[in-house]
Order: sequence, then C-alpha cells, then structure tokens
Amino acid sequence: MSTHAHAHAPAPTAASPPGLSHHHGEESWSRGDKIGVGLAWAAGILLCVLAAAIVFYMLFRGLQYLSFSLLTSHPLPSLDQTKSGGFLDPIEGTVILTILGTAIAAPIGVGIAVWLSEYARPSWLARAVESGVEIVAGTPSIVLAIFGLLVFQQSVFGFLSFTAEGNAVFGRSFFTAGAMMALIALPLIVGSTREALQSIPSHVREASYALGKDKIATIRRVLLPASRRGIGTGVTLGMGRIVGDTAIVVILLGASQQIQPENGTPVLGVLKGTGSTLTTYVYNNSPAGEGGAPQKAYAAAFVLLVIVIFLNFAVDMIARRKEPTWTR
Repeated sequence: MSTHAHAHAPAPTAASPPGLSHHHGEESWSRGDKIGVGLAWAAGILLCVLAAAIVFYMLFRGLQYLSFSLLTSHPLPSLDQTKSGGFLDPIEGTVILTILGTAIAAPIGVGIAVWLSEYARPSWLARAVESGVEIVAGTPSIVLAIFGLLVFQQSVFGFLSFTAEGNAVFGRSFFTAGAMMALIALPLIVGSTREALQSIPSHVREASYALGKDKIATIRRVLLPASRRGIGTGVTLGMGRIVGDTAIVVILLGASQQIQPENGTPVLGVLKGTGSTLTTYVYNNSPAGEGGAPQKAYAAAFVLLVIVIFLNFAVDMIARRKEPTWTR
C-alpha cells in the first residue's frame, strides 16, 4: 500500500514549488507596483470611455440630423448653408483625396521601409533618410501645405493644376493636395512597415537563402507577405491622417463648396480642379465657421466617422487575408 501511494503522488516541479500558491507573485507586489497597475487600468478604461463617448455622441447627433437628401444633393456656393443642399461634393472630395494620397504614399513608404530594413547602404544615406522621415512626421501640416503651394505654383508643375489667363499657375488641385497628403501619411507607413520587417526572425531569411532565393525574391515572396499586417496598419493610420487633415485642403484644394473641375477630360479635369472634403465642410458649418448650419456639421461629422471606421475595417480585412501559417 505504501509503495502504491508513493507511485501516484504528484512530484513537485520547479515551475510550482511545494506550498507556493499560483497568486504568490501578485501577492508579493509592492505598493508602488499595485498603484502602477491600477493607473494603467484606469488609463485604458478612460481611453475606452472617451472613444465610446465620441462615437455614441456623434451617432446620436449625426442620426438626428442626417437625411438621404444631404447625402445625395450638391451644396450651393452660398455663405448661408442652411438652405443650400447637402454635402455630396465634400464626400466625393474626401474619397478622391484619400485614394490619391494613399496611392502615392503606400508604395513609396513600403519601398523606403524595405530599403532601410534590408539594405541601409550607404549608412550615411540611411541616417539621412531616417532623419528626413522624422522631420516630415514632426512638421505641421500647415507648413507642408505652404511649402506645397510654393512648389506647385511654379510653371513647370502647371500640368498638375488649372491655370488662369496668361498661363498663371494656381497650384491648387486634387493632384497637388494629394501629393502633400502623401507626405503626412508617409512616416506612418514607413514606421509600421519597418517595425513589421524587423520583427521577422533572421532564420526566415536564412531559410529562404538556403532554398536558392536571392534577396529580391526573399523580400517579395517572404518578407512582404509576412509584413502584411504591419503594412495594413501603417496604411490605415496614414489614411486616417489624410481624412482628418484640414490645412492642406484649405490651401492646396481651395476648400470650395463644390468640386470645380478644369475643362478637359472628365477624370483628369476633376483631379486638376478644386473642391473640399468633409473636414472643411464640418468646420465651415460648425458654430466657429461661417456657414451657420451646425445641424449639417453634425451630420457630416457622423459620415466622416463612418468612413474612417469603414476604411479601418477594409484595410484590416485585407491585411488578414491569406496570412502565411509560419507568421502566426
């Protein structure tokens, strides 16, 4: 009986010493540790409460004033926006500018991140590029907008915007605004993509080289697919910056109530013309603006919030699709 009892007795392990409870680590925390954890919990809960308050407040106020006619009617060029139709043109302007800015920033940002992570030669140029990305990230968008206006007003860039009599270049168009919007999105895409590439273990690269793949093939077939989530996160953050910016829209897009295309082909004429986005429309109609239609401002702000949430959801779904099993 004694031998049988000893055979089934659980042996003490190094992971759980005899007499030590599973919660011994938490019980041994100092008062400072407990205060720090409590503050971290409080900060997280406060952030969730603030985010929920914004969403539900805009949901309440937006649905209160939103109507189908506001979404499908064009605004009229009038200071009194209470009787001037809806905000179809600002919605279209937001979508056009977001697509254009992202289409410029995404390939450039991913290319810069790949070069910094996998090559970074010569080293002085890599340091200069890193400093340039940090400078752009810390530069206010109003400064970028003024810089863009000075650049695109040159006659050499006249094909990107509409021109007046005498070939005077205004430098205002969806093309020029999209180029500057790409700058504010670029650091986010570079940072997120670079972090994703650096998180890939080195043995993954070595295994690809052992199979006869060169560096270009390894980047294209192994590293970029494995970094899809990071790239998607950076693109999402960049799109959020583009959608939410106002200074570049006012200076480089004109912030006109309606989209005003240049005479010419339909698509190219629109991209070379001026317009507005939902951010400028919300500001103009807010109590601080001149439109005098706060109800429309709430409705437009709700639509803007819905667009941002939808874009985040769409990019997240793309980032999760066909993920290699070895990256999980």
